[in-house]
Amino acid sequence: MNILLLGSGGRECAFAWKMSQSALCSKLFIAPGNAGTGNYGKNVNINPNDFEAVKAFALKEGIELLVVGPEEPLVNGIHDFFANDASLEHIPVIGPKKEGAILEGSKDFSKQFMERHGIPTAASKSFTNENLAEGLEYLSTHATPIVLKADGLAAGKGVLILDNVVEAQEELKLMLGGKFGNAGSTVVIEEFLTGIEISVFVLTDGKNYVILPEAKDYKRIGQGDTGLNTGGMGSVSPVPFANEAFMAQVKDEIIQPTIDGLLKDNIDYTGFIFFGLIKVGDKPYVIEYNCRMGDPETESVIPRMESDLVELFIACADKKLDTFNLVVSKKTAATIMLVAGGYPGEYEKGKAISGIENLRDSLAFHAGTNLEGGIVKTNGGRVLAITSLQDDQFNALQHATADAGRIYFDGKYFREDIGFDLM
Repeated sequence: MNILLLGSGGRECAFAWKMSQSALCSKLFIAPGNAGTGNYGKNVNINPNDFEAVKAFALKEGIELLVVGPEEPLVNGIHDFFANDASLEHIPVIGPKKEGAILEGSKDFSKQFMERHGIPTAASKSFTNENLAEGLEYLSTHATPIVLKADGLAAGKGVLILDNVVEAQEELKLMLGGKFGNAGSTVVIEEFLTGIEISVFVLTDGKNYVILPEAKDYKRIGQGDTGLNTGGMGSVSPVPFANEAFMAQVKDEIIQPTIDGLLKDNIDYTGFIFFGLIKVGDKPYVIEYNCRMGDPETESVIPRMESDLVELFIACADKKLDTFNLVVSKKTAATIMLVAGGYPGEYEKGKAISGIENLRDSLAFHAGTNLEGGIVKTNGGRVLAITSLQDDQFNALQHATADAGRIYFDGKYFREDIGFDLM
């Protein structure tokens, strides 16, 4: 079949790598893709949010499956666009419709959803400019640290954790005043939970679901989880503390009630659900939902999947996930993210990358790269995800870290302590 994959990051590079291995994949197109995805299919210079351009290409190339990587086209309604167009409705879309993508698109909606369906999460209240005074008063009696979340999509920058009530009050005013644009027109004030985070993923056809390998990602820029938050500096899968008892609890108290809740609310959901969880004591709580796979977790999860990814997507589109047996490797995957100097602040693009061919025991999933005159160059803050799949966690981390050191570009930086908190 002819498949169109939307996106340009490390997640999409991992998808493209895996899908290209399937006997069911005749042609694979990636829009817009990056320097790495071009190794597994054909890159197409189309903006995933330009739905008319996506439509024209899909019809021209006889696309038979659309896989949506990033959240923005889903929140903007690309699945609805395909479903409501007579010339496109026959093409299955992996990714929820707009009413499902709002689980990620609106933090306020997702908190109300969890409360309505009894899904464990941190206590919270939401405020807008209309009740700003009430929000400031609420903060004055709130325990610290205080978590402030912009309601909408804010490119991963809309969550603040503050230790000072006065500072939190000032930030609330700034957020409601337009600091994050329309994304901050509503702000969720949330209880801070102390524990260890884990990412759990399912693919659902709206009724049935398959639980994918879990992962732990590392958000802070600095060694020892210090410094500014990033889009993710690395990940590890499996996660040692996610034993059978813990995952049974996650399934019974979080995953199943979420799927049941979507059905009860008549929300048509076909695609990935990312459960950003925190383990507090022995109990899992939901920090956030995402309507797509995580990045860089995908780069650790996909290499552990031994099943055919295209077969999995077809089973999802055909509403037959209850008959799909997902085979997962017992090996450990460790991912180290190479980032541009200055990231997550200001950074330069266009730096030539060398040494990718020197990797010994790892895969290189391109994240922020492009090709200029046959030379691979940096084109984003997070540049390359280096993933090693080995028999145990120690060796996976050792090999990924060693291979990360074999690549060079001006200003390159990576964390050398990913996963060592789990050892």
